[in-house]
Amino acid sequence: MILVTGAAGFIGSAFVWQLNQEGIKDIILVDKLRNEDKWKNIAKREYCDWVDKDELFDWLAVEKNATQIKVIVHMGAISATTETDGDLLMKNNYEFSKKLWDFSVERNIQYIYASSAATYGMGEDGYEDNLDLKGHESLRPLNKYGYSKKIFDVWALKQEETPKQWVGLKFFNVYGPQEYHKGRMASMVFHAHNQVLKDGIVKLFKSHKEGYEDGQQLRDFVYIKDIVSVMSWLIKNPKVSGVFNLGTGKARGFYDLALNTIKNSGLKEYKGAENHIEFVPMPEDLRGKYQYFTEANMTKLKESGYTKEFYSLEEGVKDYVENYLSKEDKYLYKSIIFYHKTCNFYRK
Repeated sequence: MILVTGAAGFIGSAFVWQLNQEGIKDIILVDKLRNEDKWKNIAKREYCDWVDKDELFDWLAVEKNATQIKVIVHMGAISATTETDGDLLMKNNYEFSKKLWDFSVERNIQYIYASSAATYGMGEDGYEDNLDLKGHESLRPLNKYGYSKKIFDVWALKQEETPKQWVGLKFFNVYGPQEYHKGRMASMVFHAHNQVLKDGIVKLFKSHKEGYEDGQQLRDFVYIKDIVSVMSWLIKNPKVSGVFNLGTGKARGFYDLALNTIKNSGLKEYKGAENHIEFVPMPEDLRGKYQYFTEANMTKLKESGYTKEFYSLEEGVKDYVENYLSKEDKYLYKSIIFYHKTCNFYRK
């Protein structure tokens, strides 16, 4: 049985889709739906049971439940880089992660959790994931969110007792279906598609740094289908442990991202993608904090045995825009026929 936290969120719900694609529905979903549209992310999924995030450890305290869990995929977190409540971040992103680690150690099960490329800060020392403890301690995140992720990575690396498998994934700029509830925190592909259909224009920040032209601020944009493919592979390879980057290893400009989004948007009055882009000044309060380059070093994951090719930016944006954003039903689909297993769980 696989327990997924943050199961109604962007990456968590996409991972449940991936499991369903593989014929797996022996899954426990953990999250809080509140008043967001997150419930739509799981409306078409097959799973055994739902557990409210605040009740999870009471649920796990029931022995008949705990013994059935073989893998924990911990995607639940406060992921907004703009979150200002440090105590809330520490409680959710650090303390909660430690408790799940301890459970995984006690039960000798697999534990995969979400770290973040935000741990690298401005990337002054590069984006290398093959770091020792001291290297991870020296990272300088730009915000409280990145800090909350960094200190859990550091804590994990210090532990003498570890789960059967443990993996922290430093996600770079992820885009794709299932992100719609994120609002302003959704990807540039999502926002560019909406902008060009509404106004005929995509607005990009001008560059305020020497050596970078307008629109050539670079990011490692990685498609959600690659993210969940790697996560699935990790579960099948329990001898692989550690902290890993998860991007494509190829930095691309926002201009390229916007061009490809516009080309695939089905815009009625199409004048050539470059004619639908406008550069606007970057707010002054962002100029000293803005990242102009991120690129994951993917050597460690490849040397661990993951060989599948990642979607290129062109391929990923085309699939996202044509097969999801342009459809009435924008959510991941194509679930297959499942094998059946009785799901027996208990409440205190």
